[in-house]
Amino acid sequence: MTHPATPTAPHPTATTTTIGVDVGGTKIAVGVLRGDELIEKHVQSTPTTGWVSVLDTIAQQVRDLTCTHTDVAGIGVGVPGPISPDRKRVLFAPNIYGFTDVPITDGLHERLGLPIHLENDAKAAALAEATVGAARGSSSCVFITVSTGIGSGIVINGKVWRGANGIAGELGHIRVNPGGTVSGAGLDGSLEAVASGTAIARDASYALKRDVTTAEAFALAQRGDKIARRVVEQAMDYIGVTIADLGKLIDPDVFVIGGGVAMVGDYFFERVQTAADAYAFAPIHIRRALLGTDAGVIGAALAARE
Repeated sequence: MTHPATPTAPHPTATTTTIGVDVGGTKIAVGVLRGDELIEKHVQSTPTTGWVSVLDTIAQQVRDLTCTHTDVAGIGVGVPGPISPDRKRVLFAPNIYGFTDVPITDGLHERLGLPIHLENDAKAAALAEATVGAARGSSSCVFITVSTGIGSGIVINGKVWRGANGIAGELGHIRVNPGGTVSGAGLDGSLEAVASGTAIARDASYALKRDVTTAEAFALAQRGDKIARRVVEQAMDYIGVTIADLGKLIDPDVFVIGGGVAMVGDYFFERVQTAADAYAFAPIHIRRALLGTDAGVIGAALAARE
């Protein structure tokens, strides 16, 4: 039996035009990357009516862009949560309604007729920071995003290191406090369970006996509140020690940290650096992420060049 030929595009290069899609729980961002420049970006709300609607929305956004940018060689899609080892299906996206075992690669290819490359969103952001962001020029980097949760990705010689099963770099799920708080993934004492923005807000609220946001906890700590300071500095110490341990394992050129919690600024970075230095065997170089909310789109577009 013969099968129809799969539509192909020109082999991607460093100057190829690709489209990146960053799928989030509330927003879908789609952008055009030409060379190292994000030349256009659109953002739309994520549908709440199931995965078919999400794919339809992505496809329409891409079509709108390809009407103007006719030289697009491929589409990269970054999604939260684990993906299948063959990078064709989203196994589960916790913050998107109905996004379980979704055939996203085939579904978008059927709608658009272009090559589709699927990637975890944190790994996509890691690729962006390594290629055109804070770690540009380095041969190896670890990117960590500290926000509602903790995500990460490892890039070596310009390539995302995924491991045998695609889970390499899941730093947020490393167990750092056995017997501690149970995370959303069901793991007690994981880094995400004790040091994410969610964890900081939870622990500060308990300690201060009222509802406290992550931002408020940091503000109180910086103003000298002893209880808030103990909460946030414990979280930052966990992050720093985990970075030191990872340094012993893979010894990257640089660690890049982004995400909402890291936007606290000097207080966050100085404390994390101090904790990392105290447990490291070699110099630990920590940099602030440069690409902000564009990292996911840029990284997905870069992944399409693979």
